[in-house]
Amino acid sequence: MNKVLKSLLLLFGFIIVTSCSKSDNAALEPLRDYEVQKATDMNNIETFMKTHYLTVTNSPGTEDDMDVTYTPIPSGGTQVSIWDQTDYPKQTRTVTVRQGENDVVYTIYYLLLREGVGTNSKSPCNVDNVLTGYRGEFLYTKTETVGENTTTSIAGTQFEENKNPSSFFSLTGVIRGWSEIFPKLKTGSYLENPDGTISYANFGAAVMFVPSGLAYYRGSQGTIPAYSPLVFSVKLFEIQRTDQDGDGIYSYQEDINNDGYVVTLPTGVINPDDTDGDGIPDFQDSDDDNDGYLTRYETRINVLETATYPFDDIPTCGTSGNGKKRYLDPTCHN
Repeated sequence: MNKVLKSLLLLFGFIIVTSCSKSDNAALEPLRDYEVQKATDMNNIETFMKTHYLTVTNSPGTEDDMDVTYTPIPSGGTQVSIWDQTDYPKQTRTVTVRQGENDVVYTIYYLLLREGVGTNSKSPCNVDNVLTGYRGEFLYTKTETVGENTTTSIAGTQFEENKNPSSFFSLTGVIRGWSEIFPKLKTGSYLENPDGTISYANFGAAVMFVPSGLAYYRGSQGTIPAYSPLVFSVKLFEIQRTDQDGDGIYSYQEDINNDGYVVTLPTGVINPDDTDGDGIPDFQDSDDDNDGYLTRYETRINVLETATYPFDDIPTCGTSGNGKKRYLDPTCHN
């Protein structure tokens, strides 16, 4: 019995030491310089786009509609690269992120495969929830040796695919790349089938090429290695509006300059989505006009989709010029 106990204690001690050693090694690995890694990522992304061609399945009403594949251009091949093709011209979005002690300016390349047929109000804000079909790949350096010749190329490996989503993603809880590109899309239409499933059509679809600094950076995720740039093809099926500050106004309605994004900016930087200039953007400010009355008492929740925002002050309970009731006092709220 004592021998068994001693063996177990020794094994337990070994596991603890081994675990600590791995953890310590990970902690000692220095964080890569953001600017250096950004340059590496952009080189890999651009190389991938210049050495692969794109195939898009345009088949409205089917599950495969707007599916995307990327294929290496063979030596001597005449296929037009992702970089040079004009069916879906490459576009860019510039994003500035505070990382470490400096601001890092990233570029996201994206292809708008289909904008979607929804009205402007059916584009998600960058803090909304989205129901999306998607496929994700990570890029890596592939080395091949044939005889005495060794070649390297940038290749992609699929790590996840979901064609039939059943739950929404919060754009505040996913990689930054997603929250930057989804506002470029609109929803489409849908039809409930006799078996209870839903078929989507005319939805917005895009491909985005995301540097690791706007993805997981040094953190590996599942099968995705650390410092991996990612390629996503996405389809926007539906939106859930959010109210970040609980003031009764959807966050997308607090996007004062109507650019599709609400953001928090450093102290001293003028924020176009900050009505009262108090440094708190409206989507996080429960008193948007700093009049001492909570915004949720200045409008009725059931007119969110049609009310004009921001809301003007009125001295008493009553009706504003556009016929919508405004509330300045909790006693008026009914």
